[in-house]
Amino acid sequence: MACIRTTGAFVAAISVSMAVVSYFLCNYRSKRKTPLSLSKNKKPGNGLIDAVGKTPLIRINSLSEATGCEILGKCEFLNPGGSVKDRVAVKIIEEALESGQLVCGGVVTEGSAGSTAISLATVAPAYGCKCHVVIPDDVAIEKSQILEALGATVERVRPVSIAHRDHYVNIARRRALEANELASKLRKAEQNDGKHLEQINSYISDGEKKGSVFSSYCNGGFFADQFENLANFRAHYQGTGPEIWEQTSGSLDSFVAAAGTGGTVAGISSFLQEKNPNIKCFLIDPPGSGLFNKVTRGVMYTREEAEGKRLKNPFDTITEGIGINRLTQNFKMAKLDGAFRGTDKEAVEMSRYLLKNDGLFLGSSSAMNCVGAVKVAKSLGPGHTIVTILCDSGMRHLSKFYDAHYLSQHGLTATATGLEFLDIQ
Repeated sequence: MACIRTTGAFVAAISVSMAVVSYFLCNYRSKRKTPLSLSKNKKPGNGLIDAVGKTPLIRINSLSEATGCEILGKCEFLNPGGSVKDRVAVKIIEEALESGQLVCGGVVTEGSAGSTAISLATVAPAYGCKCHVVIPDDVAIEKSQILEALGATVERVRPVSIAHRDHYVNIARRRALEANELASKLRKAEQNDGKHLEQINSYISDGEKKGSVFSSYCNGGFFADQFENLANFRAHYQGTGPEIWEQTSGSLDSFVAAAGTGGTVAGISSFLQEKNPNIKCFLIDPPGSGLFNKVTRGVMYTREEAEGKRLKNPFDTITEGIGINRLTQNFKMAKLDGAFRGTDKEAVEMSRYLLKNDGLFLGSSSAMNCVGAVKVAKSLGPGHTIVTILCDSGMRHLSKFYDAHYLSQHGLTATATGLEFLDIQ
């Protein structure tokens, strides 16, 4: 009976406790005027565009513990379009709309290895615009599949030198001109009571052998020109850089990232060094790129290596979207203290190491950036805070960077058990 009485008392005590908790919880909820998921001072964002930027800065635990430095990664893969390029897409489109170079209903064209194209295709509809993308046919196939799913028109072309008229960037530039010419003809046709519209819609641009890719109505075109358009630089100088400064409370020693267009590394390095000239900014450069030589020696390449002379496209690197053999207007804005070389094997090994030890599923450029962060940590020594960019996730790299057969064909199968590939035991 004593056992029964004890149990009854225990149940009664629990009942009273639950009643008290329920009272205070109900009283608390009745006083809250905002939903539990929202803070009192934070309002919902205004559409997709408000979700771009303000990404978390996280400590990469395994690399920090291995190097004795605080290695922090800016989680740009959490942008709505899945990459750091969302910032660039928004800035390019907004500046073009403000200047009148692009109008609602117009087509944004771009030559891209994938990420910028996906970002443009993601945000363009939010501005009432369409997107036409020209990409090399050797990029991961899932990138063009994503673009088509997003509603963009996609041209896959063979990789050639930038000096060739059929380089994907040069084709994208022509497509914008073609869209503008078509829009002009359509406006003239409308003024003539809509006569000869069929002829106009099959318009063949100068030098092209096929009909216009813009077979339906469009309100002109705008070439985004991510490599040379300084809106790219400004997106990071005005956005990403200040966010990093705020998130670290200005307490960082170094920043490192790879460069494709150069906008990210240029915008962030310029902002950070203006805030504190003692912050060291570095480039990590993949195989086949000439930027390492430019930063460390002042010479981009030999005469034989000049991109204008290279009409073929040799296999240089498995990483996509980084590395280049020419100086862009964006990269010229960078404030760099030095550069490191990274290899494809290091990037592959790093991606698997981070997935296993941190749960970070990163793309090839993100992995290369983390390689750079470790190299900077080794150079500076323990006790420093180093920031890098986690550009995108591995979801766009399944058919190449995360494909075991593809990696085996190029001698890039991951074999490391730790960070021994960077001489850290």
